[in-house]
Amino acid sequence: MNAGPVKIVKFGGSSLADAEHFRQVQSIITADPSRRYAVPSAPGKRYDGDIKVTDMLYHCYNLASEGEDFSDAFAKIERRYQDIIRDLGLDLDLSNEFETIKNAFHYHAGSDYAASRGEYLNGKILAKLLGYDFLDAAKVIKFYDDGTFDAEKTNIILSDRLTRHERAVIPGFYGSMPNGTIKTFARGGSDITGSIVARAAGATLYENWTDVSGFLMADPRIVKDPCAIEVITYQELRELSYMGAGVLHEDSIFPVRFAGIPINIRNTNKPEDPGTMIVPSATEYDREKVITGIAGKKGFSVLQIEKDQMNAEIGFGRRVLEIIEKEGATFEHLPSGIDTMGVILSSDMSEHTRKNILNGICEVCEPETISFEDGIALIAVVGRGMVRAKGTAARVFRAIADADINIRMIDQGSSEISIIIGVNETDFEKALHAIYAEFVPQ
Repeated sequence: MNAGPVKIVKFGGSSLADAEHFRQVQSIITADPSRRYAVPSAPGKRYDGDIKVTDMLYHCYNLASEGEDFSDAFAKIERRYQDIIRDLGLDLDLSNEFETIKNAFHYHAGSDYAASRGEYLNGKILAKLLGYDFLDAAKVIKFYDDGTFDAEKTNIILSDRLTRHERAVIPGFYGSMPNGTIKTFARGGSDITGSIVARAAGATLYENWTDVSGFLMADPRIVKDPCAIEVITYQELRELSYMGAGVLHEDSIFPVRFAGIPINIRNTNKPEDPGTMIVPSATEYDREKVITGIAGKKGFSVLQIEKDQMNAEIGFGRRVLEIIEKEGATFEHLPSGIDTMGVILSSDMSEHTRKNILNGICEVCEPETISFEDGIALIAVVGRGMVRAKGTAARVFRAIADADINIRMIDQGSSEISIIIGVNETDFEKALHAIYAEFVPQ
């Protein structure tokens, strides 16, 4: 690798929706010589009611796979890219690529192949605009035969290829199977690719550019104008994303987390904003706020089990969880007492599954009472400052009590960076407001 800092820049679909956004991206990349490798998504929506190119490709391929005429649908996709090329004034002809894609659709190359072409074509355009090399992700990002990502093989191949390219564009979202067919990542695909490239390049920073200026302390749909998060650790991120916060998925940060590379979430439309830094670890925290963020979601049920001297019965908890596992359900939390055990489960299980769990536990564990209670919401209060700030839990509970809300469950992990509480779904928004107001000066 060349000496000096290396930044990987990933741009989401909203950042590359049209020629105007491409120019913004060009300005951002060229403003910093260390931004040497770029990972683009497919063009997103240009306006409300518009259609993402990836969705257009899926639709087009579905027509092809059903033996229907897809020429009009494909022509719309071509026009999206041709409009971008024309408006940028580029000397670039993608007619051969379009013809190859159409032929592949005719011969049913697969929906993964179809979806990946959005990133592939956008990568061609961005590379031409920047004067960077184009590096097809199918050549350097590899999957196993079972469709799982081959991290180590990819890192070896990609690291070697990047040494031959001073600057390059690598399309996001896809790679290839051992037989050469295209395979896409399940979700957060371009984010994952950016993370993979950052690890292979030994990057000093992974910049993830999108349409928001970083992460917020709470859901803006519930809390009005929540504060931005300036610095968050990978561990805090994991806690918040698990509870449904709109942050990067775990799969998309694992490669850089493994390599200890920080991520900077930035806003393409407001490049002057510092965004949010995601770092391996941090000791400093905002002593005024203490917490880093609040997240939560509805849709949980509590399986309540009571039995005298449960604590003295060896293997009781294991047998309960085995029954739940047998029915293909996963538990979220296990609040318990001496003679009681609660299992927090997702409410979206079928009535058949519920009945099998109840019958199975009754048969194997012989509880005195057992029942499901629905309508539970979970809220996570997360912050590395909670470990050293005295009375944080008391403040959380006091804020909820002052809002006249009953706490149904309390759970604190051994790392002490999060407190999870359960409340009735009807109190969910009210509880979020109360906790946020307690920790964020108004």
